[in-house]
Amino acid sequence: MNYNKKLVLADGTEFLGFGYGADVESIGEVVFNTSMVGYQEVATDPSYNGQIVVMTYPLIGNYGINTEDDESIGVALNGFAVRDYNDHPSNFRSRKTFAKKLKDNNVPMISGIDTRKLTRILRDKGTMNGIITNINVTKEEALNKLNQYVNPTNQVSKVSSPRCWESKVDHPKYRIVCIDFGTKLNIIHKLNQCNCDVLVVPYNTTVDDILKYEPDGLFLSNGPGNPEDNPIAIEVVRNLKGKIPIFGICLGHQIIALASGAKTYKMKFGHRGSNHPVKNLMTGKIEITSQNHSYAVDKESLSNTDLNITHLNLLDDTVEGIENKDKYIFSVQYHPESSAGPEDSEYLFGEFMKNIERFKGDQNA
Repeated sequence: MNYNKKLVLADGTEFLGFGYGADVESIGEVVFNTSMVGYQEVATDPSYNGQIVVMTYPLIGNYGINTEDDESIGVALNGFAVRDYNDHPSNFRSRKTFAKKLKDNNVPMISGIDTRKLTRILRDKGTMNGIITNINVTKEEALNKLNQYVNPTNQVSKVSSPRCWESKVDHPKYRIVCIDFGTKLNIIHKLNQCNCDVLVVPYNTTVDDILKYEPDGLFLSNGPGNPEDNPIAIEVVRNLKGKIPIFGICLGHQIIALASGAKTYKMKFGHRGSNHPVKNLMTGKIEITSQNHSYAVDKESLSNTDLNITHLNLLDDTVEGIENKDKYIFSVQYHPESSAGPEDSEYLFGEFMKNIERFKGDQNA
């Protein structure tokens, strides 16, 4: 077969395939996602900044790309790896092919590789760096480039909006400030559906600036990288905890934990997909959730904080939710905005509204 691209892992494993998207060389942390649909949402999720995503579902591209389902303006990830790419989508909503979307954002994709084997390597050895490059690049040359590659830090600064912007509704009931660590647009839509005007602010917005906006609640978004790289946000939560209702998702969840004295750690291969079972310890119900994270909150470290565990992952017992009702703060590790993914956890936006109402009632008592 006339292969023209290869993916080389840091352990020396090579995968030969065909190039789509941008004809560029790219290095990143190779991770896998187990979703059966949602490649557009994955590609436009800022939390994948700096990563090469392997889709375990074999057929990608079959329904194309539309203009409504993007989770951000651009594409933050470094590459895509798939088993079988379909460049002729059949979908009345499609406006362009997936390959065209990637090419427009200078992101390469490799198709035709054994994604089952690749995923098993990542599960056994953990995530590692890889390079998508031309077929004529030798393994030695590729490994030399990987050895010289420096993993990015402070990734939130690369995907957060540099300025404030608003998403308003006709008859707002609440005003929410959302700290943008790489927020997905559907999160903003869900808050709008709760009759909230949402003011999105940069990742490094200070306590004083947030309070100037007189918000009814503070939302902490998802985002890429190590949560410890966000000292300003950690200090914001530390200072506002108990003074305003706070809801965090994904990276926001980790920042709440750090601000409360808990610890976080990097997982072996993380959670990425739309089929992760989580148990709600308050109700006993099982929620199927959408997830995308490399870091998790250390369960044992929470015993030294004022936070209670509310949700646990049924696959590996990792912490999926925490709260302190007395201080009107809670968070989850997964994505209740369900884009793409199941809608089991959308009720959490309603819980945020209830917290705001309870806080107002307590303040007026």
